[in-house]
Amino acid sequence: MTKRREQSQTEKLRKALSEREAQLQEAQARLAALEGSTSLQVGRALTSAAKRPGRGLVRLPRDLYRLWRGDDPAGQAGARRRRTAEPVRSYDAERQEARLLAGTAGPQDDRLVVAGVLSPEARAAIDPYVRVVPLRPHDAQVVFDSIGIDAVLVSASAAAPGTPWAHTGDPAALDRTRALRWIVESAASRGIPSVLVRDAPAPPGLARIGFDAVHDGGLGVPLHRFNPVAVEPDRAPAPVHVSAATPARGAAAPLLAALAEDGLRGGAPRWSDLPDVLRAGSGVVVTDPALADRALACGTRALLLGSHPEPERVGSALRTVPADPDARHAAARELADVRSAGALTPEELRSVLRLIFLRLATPVRLAEILGGVRLAPGSGGASLPLKGRRVALLALPVDDTSSLALADDVLNQMHPPAEVVVPKGSARFAGVERLRSHGLPLRTTANVEPAVDPRPRDWARMAEVAGSGWAALWREPRGAAFLADTVCAAECSGADAVGPAIASWAAAHGAADAVDWAGADQDYVFVSAIQPDLARRDLLVRALHPGVWNRRGARLLALNPVHTADPVGH
Repeated sequence: MTKRREQSQTEKLRKALSEREAQLQEAQARLAALEGSTSLQVGRALTSAAKRPGRGLVRLPRDLYRLWRGDDPAGQAGARRRRTAEPVRSYDAERQEARLLAGTAGPQDDRLVVAGVLSPEARAAIDPYVRVVPLRPHDAQVVFDSIGIDAVLVSASAAAPGTPWAHTGDPAALDRTRALRWIVESAASRGIPSVLVRDAPAPPGLARIGFDAVHDGGLGVPLHRFNPVAVEPDRAPAPVHVSAATPARGAAAPLLAALAEDGLRGGAPRWSDLPDVLRAGSGVVVTDPALADRALACGTRALLLGSHPEPERVGSALRTVPADPDARHAAARELADVRSAGALTPEELRSVLRLIFLRLATPVRLAEILGGVRLAPGSGGASLPLKGRRVALLALPVDDTSSLALADDVLNQMHPPAEVVVPKGSARFAGVERLRSHGLPLRTTANVEPAVDPRPRDWARMAEVAGSGWAALWREPRGAAFLADTVCAAECSGADAVGPAIASWAAAHGAADAVDWAGADQDYVFVSAIQPDLARRDLLVRALHPGVWNRRGARLLALNPVHTADPVGH
């Protein structure tokens, strides 16, 4: 009992000491900021000139000019002192128990390692594309000092109420602000960039912490969460209003109120339930362009109030009403059109997904954000989040004619292949030479002969020499969107292979069942048999017949060719 009382008193004393040291550290930081301020430097220059009018008045213009340019030696020294990262002394960080609650770096892989101060939604969005090491106020120092990272990523939504970093940047949460400032300064001392993503309103002090870059906007559309995979054919016909994270303001608020009087229903689902809510209906009314993009990715027609998206994104799939309080009748007409049109058609859905995949998806946005800072040498580069999209195109042209058709198809792809693999016997065909002249990486294998109807063993031998994680099986020209559509479908679904659904490989013997026939004409559904257009390299090298892939645990996604015109204008 006595020992427990002594331990309790020791903890109280340690807490009091930590609080005093934290207050002292804060006072020292404020003093350093005051000493390095321009106002104090100007005052010192004027005082020095007044004390020694002879030389002081002569030097005063030069000193003031240096202060104006910001190259004052004393100011630079003060800035360097302020930039030095010192440990944040706090009771939560100093407790030995905090080490038991610290996060871990997770399994090693070839993704970029990002120390994240992120909201749950932001982390779920980027998790498949970078390896996130979460930092919390109580374990930030312990974790940060024990791992090697490539960048620090902070989302403004992480400062929302109810999160571990709630109100960071607000004067009422100095302990969390101090911990985040230590993270940013410690990263700068190691040469690691830090980025703030302003994906939500946040206290103004958050942006003044000293990030290397600030990105205005969200993290893009995470297609692994927002997609039309396995959507029920019978959707709710009536459009609903889905609230954004921030309430509607300006002209959008009266428009929503007017539509609500006309019977528009709505709600504010949790972020984890949002994909299911968007997939359940045929149309939605939103005030946030990012939310409209997510709805379109789910195959849901959207009416956007009070915003002006890019012209190429406006079409039958996305309707807009300008930010005008007098646009009530226009909003009612557009809502009626959305209701009558229903969910997106297969052609509209394919076109919308293609646009999002190429320009608005989360890995594209991550590459853009990280491309704005200087990553440390050896980190792998800002394009590493896009590595999962690398695809090797496997082809077996038998003559110059088929090789030229291959070259035309490859060079026109919206999503170009990372490499092309052909048999050694096809390497001198005119089309292959054309691909080589355009600088496209080419690989050859001597174990396969050119063939019109390749066998699984032929595809397997070609996949063995490929260096990408995905392999596309080229049999004939499929159009410029071939790779973009198939890789997008794989990113949406996490499937192991993508291609047109067939009734069954055993259908020729009369063994197709009702399930086979039901899925044969649908897209973005998992089926038991496909004619593979895209497959994981690890699956292809096993030289198994596609008819037994599903028996070995492979997930097969149906995606049939679309030969109609692009309604969005691609």
